[in-house]
Amino acid sequence: MKNAASLTLRILLAAAIAAIVACAQYLIWQQTSHGTNYQGTRLSIKGFAYNGFQRDQSPLSDPPGFPTKAQVAADLELLARTTERLRTYGVKDLPDLLSVAGEHDLMVTAGAWLDSDRDKNAIEIDGLIEASNTMRHIERVVVGNEVLERHNLTAAQLIPYLDEVREKQRRPVSTAETWSNWLAHPELADHVDYILVHLLPYHEGDRWDMSTPQKAVEYALMRYDQIQNAFPHKKIVIGEIGWPSNGPTIATAVASQDNQARFVRAFLAHPRTLTLDYFLMEAIDQPWKTGIEGWAGPYWGMFDADRRPKYEITEGIIERDSRWTIKAGYSALIAVLPMFLAAFFLSSWSVGGRLFLAAMIQACVTTLVVGFDVPSTYYLLTQRDLIGLTVLISATGLTAAVLLSHGFEFGEVLFKRQWRRRFMPLPPHASAEQPFVSIHLACYNEPPDMVIATIDSLAALDYENFEVLILDNNTRDEALWRPLEQRCAGLGPKFRFFHLMNWPGFKAGALNYGLSVTDPRAEVIGVVDADYVVDRAWIASLVPHFDQPGVAVVQAPQAHREWETQAFRRWCNWEFEGFFRIGMHHRNERNALIQHGTMTLVRRLALEEVGGWSEWCICEDTELGLRLIEKNYDTRYVDHILGRGLTPSDFAAIKSQRFRWAFGAMQILKAHLPQMLGRSELDLAQRYHFLTGWFAWFSDALQLVFAYGSLLWTIGILFFPNSISLPVVTLALPILGFMAFKAALGPILYRRTMACPWRDILGASILSVGLAHAIARGVFTGLVKQKGVFVVTPKGWKAKGALAFFGPIREELGMLFALVLAAIALACQHGAGAVEAKLWICILSLQCIPYLASIICQVAAYLPETPVPAAKDRELCPAA
Repeated sequence: MKNAASLTLRILLAAAIAAIVACAQYLIWQQTSHGTNYQGTRLSIKGFAYNGFQRDQSPLSDPPGFPTKAQVAADLELLARTTERLRTYGVKDLPDLLSVAGEHDLMVTAGAWLDSDRDKNAIEIDGLIEASNTMRHIERVVVGNEVLERHNLTAAQLIPYLDEVREKQRRPVSTAETWSNWLAHPELADHVDYILVHLLPYHEGDRWDMSTPQKAVEYALMRYDQIQNAFPHKKIVIGEIGWPSNGPTIATAVASQDNQARFVRAFLAHPRTLTLDYFLMEAIDQPWKTGIEGWAGPYWGMFDADRRPKYEITEGIIERDSRWTIKAGYSALIAVLPMFLAAFFLSSWSVGGRLFLAAMIQACVTTLVVGFDVPSTYYLLTQRDLIGLTVLISATGLTAAVLLSHGFEFGEVLFKRQWRRRFMPLPPHASAEQPFVSIHLACYNEPPDMVIATIDSLAALDYENFEVLILDNNTRDEALWRPLEQRCAGLGPKFRFFHLMNWPGFKAGALNYGLSVTDPRAEVIGVVDADYVVDRAWIASLVPHFDQPGVAVVQAPQAHREWETQAFRRWCNWEFEGFFRIGMHHRNERNALIQHGTMTLVRRLALEEVGGWSEWCICEDTELGLRLIEKNYDTRYVDHILGRGLTPSDFAAIKSQRFRWAFGAMQILKAHLPQMLGRSELDLAQRYHFLTGWFAWFSDALQLVFAYGSLLWTIGILFFPNSISLPVVTLALPILGFMAFKAALGPILYRRTMACPWRDILGASILSVGLAHAIARGVFTGLVKQKGVFVVTPKGWKAKGALAFFGPIREELGMLFALVLAAIALACQHGAGAVEAKLWICILSLQCIPYLASIICQVAAYLPETPVPAAKDRELCPAA
């Protein structure tokens, strides 16, 4: 009964957490998307500018696509409910339009489309003249649309066309131009019967305050008055007036469905509108216009491309996002089960922790739903658009997965009440009961003094039953390996030295050789790096864990010495500490340990059972640990410092190390993916850790892809502005938001789990970010290549020479230069008025952070030694 009641309570609490978070996100949607009731009008619309192309049709495609007579008829039947007049733009492409308009009793201001092609122009002019002379419902004609604005014709070239049409038919004649072109070319007025002017204040947001629809309407009417004053004896007709529902923000002019509806309502409700002759721009959205007018071009319609009304002109609430209920509903529906399961199975977490993780799940799901909904808001018709959307949604999904894995780790460290698997050093065996331990130290081209310090610390172990094998592989310089041989000879039979020349397999090959010459009595194999000075209790305090027959690995943390007096070494120390204080506990909780190649003990029988060390993998230690876990062995992490090594000597050294680790991780992932996804002894939690454990590195790879993608997209914006615009910001911002949130998790965990001063938290964070490029290269190289080269991480020397400073960061400098140049070029082209351009410049600037961090790291590596920290700092930086 008690267990049943406890289970019921867990279910109810998990359900409540999921419901609270789902309802909260719905309320956030409601508050951010619900509109306001603005002034409307009962007046009908005097006229619409009309193009009849359907969503998937374009006169620019190859072959071009045109609406059928039935499609045009359906459109005009829809528009006839709202207006009695149309303005058209061409004759040839829509041959049925004018006749169908007459069938629906619509009066038409008919247009002829002109460009620089004289033959096409002649066809258009002849067709317009014939229609005007035969169709009674044509009230006016228009010769050309913004040909001066587009620079298709000059005023002198346009005038003969105007004169020809005036001569050959009786309807009033004009040409359509912007107000500025009419004022710049007053000579046109002598060749037209009326002035057809375009008043689109949205395009002029950088020269006038368009912050409210009322101000935009007043601006349009001011320009109307200018035209009227300039041509007092001509009738003025507004050929286009309106506002787009999507598009780049031009200073104070914001394109949105809300503003579009408010502008049209304000214009129709204005007292002067009753006296104006106008055509609303436009009847129906035209997706094909992206190719000639840019991002905003398709979105001027009162109806969308599927012929659904985007707003009402009468009184009523205008929604900022008409699809918010759909997106909020799907977001809650998709997220509720994962949130429930997380809250149910993580019952060892506090309620606040489970709410935190549920909120992260909901945020990630909502972002993906918004991404998948983009085609409902934007007209993505080309293959380029769809590929771009697919890439961005994929990037968002991967970023969300990285964020959730980090959030899970963050939550477990902060909100879990107690670790289930927490192992400590154990009391040592009596001398007579000590298992025999064989300690293997592989080295290559290492400074003799450093290796001898390690050997001497092993000689001082508080343990009787052990041997040490020094495995020097492929060191050609006798001055480096002879002193090691001599030192071992002086320490007696426990220490054996092997010099292996032309030996294959890198470190793994040397360790396998050591395994073949290990004392037959050995039950445990210890591995230590050549720079580690070990604690006397290392072996004695950890070997008792092997009394449990299922234990195959006992791992102590990596730690460092001689780091306190130099800034870069301090950063390295604390950057390493983060994984061993946080990540290793997280993985140890579910027996999913990352085994390391130093301070590790392995059961000999288990090591031999799985075939020894893998010579194909340059991260042979981690790969061995995974093979042992796949064999259902137990691996244990004892978070007690029992040895200290040296930090990498400089930024180039740690970059080389991280490249190797990332490369090796990809080798492991490719080799073991069948076991992680298919049948194996790995349980679900272990599969999770080994699949997501490298997500952080995948996020670095994603950052590099995103940086290159940002540069390519910027080049497209600069050189092909009508084909590639800036709506990508809609999806790019959530990705960057996720990255920023992930970056904030690290310092919080550092402060909660380690006594690390803020200056070193900042330094460790800079180093972590500065290594992103090297890790990304390692990930991509590891995914493509089968074999890597083991490169020793220098611990006691730095590169020298005139260009030594720039060599390790030349790629980062190149990327930084390219991103800064792209941001400057975009700022110069778009100016200070375009908000989307500002946002994209911010995105490019954020992309610079890893490359700036790498430069800071390189500078820090060259900083001089400083005195040992003061007592207060030493208290904050304890040895263990």
